[in-house]
Amino acid sequence: MILALRALGVGDLATAAPVLRALRAAHPDRELVLAAPGWLAPLVDLVGGVDRLVPTDGLGRPDAALRSPYAAVNLHGRGPESHRMLAGTRPGRLLAYASPEAGHHDGPAWRADEHEVDRWCRLLDWYGIPADRTDLDLRRPAAGDVPTGVTVLHPGSKIPAKRWPPGRFAALARTLAARGHRVVLTGSPAERATAQRIAQAAGLPADAVLAGRTDLGRLAALVAYARLVVSGDTGVAHLATGYRTASVVLFGPVSPALWGPPPERDRHRALWAGVEGSPRWEGVGSHPTLAAIGVDEVVAAVDEVERAVRVSGAVAA
Repeated sequence: MILALRALGVGDLATAAPVLRALRAAHPDRELVLAAPGWLAPLVDLVGGVDRLVPTDGLGRPDAALRSPYAAVNLHGRGPESHRMLAGTRPGRLLAYASPEAGHHDGPAWRADEHEVDRWCRLLDWYGIPADRTDLDLRRPAAGDVPTGVTVLHPGSKIPAKRWPPGRFAALARTLAARGHRVVLTGSPAERATAQRIAQAAGLPADAVLAGRTDLGRLAALVAYARLVVSGDTGVAHLATGYRTASVVLFGPVSPALWGPPPERDRHRALWAGVEGSPRWEGVGSHPTLAAIGVDEVVAAVDEVERAVRVSGAVAA
């Protein structure tokens, strides 16, 4: 058994797709087990290559099903907690960043200024396992009963500083709807009230609010068959990358150099008003670098990515 730990969220799993596939290719005859939250199961299936998901929330005592792997791979963090959890499974070998505090002196040094995809590809490369950082595409699910060809606006985030002001999402929704976009609003059940206020302010029908009404599988399908996605720096943005759905991602406080869409893909735009090395911000509400992004700037970025889609379609034809 090859055990990979990534007990995090949607964006974390989507950015780990290249390394999970690299582990699959490097160990074709061994079971690949992923320790991650159970609710991510639909997305694990869409990443592909994983034989078994062991539901894992947090970094406590490892599940008995994870004992004695041939190798354990820490895709969770730099340690020491995650290193110690994996060491507790008694692996034949631990592939992880160096963490003297956890007693792990093997592995490369952690870099704080590295894109999340590159970070884990570099880890595997250090151990002689090549990983392709561009291998981010996700399996396309059946559309089922989700609306297709819609423009998805995702105003929420677990982190308040990463939320673009709702009033601007309303203005954007109103502008895009006037241009012929069928706009829908997604989010968690806790974000449904905000989505409803945005829809009302934008003059959208009540059924445009899908927040709290889509599980992860249906959300992935919605993004896979969407016309466009506009969101903050959150998991939905990584789904758009995985499906090559045109997207505009609004960043703040974290730089897109760390979590942004691949720069070589021209149907994605990352907007950020910050500068590298900006001081940590402890305020309330949208981060200043996010609040500095105006509606007109987002509309211009939408025009750019939609033009890129038209050009690529013409070339393919």
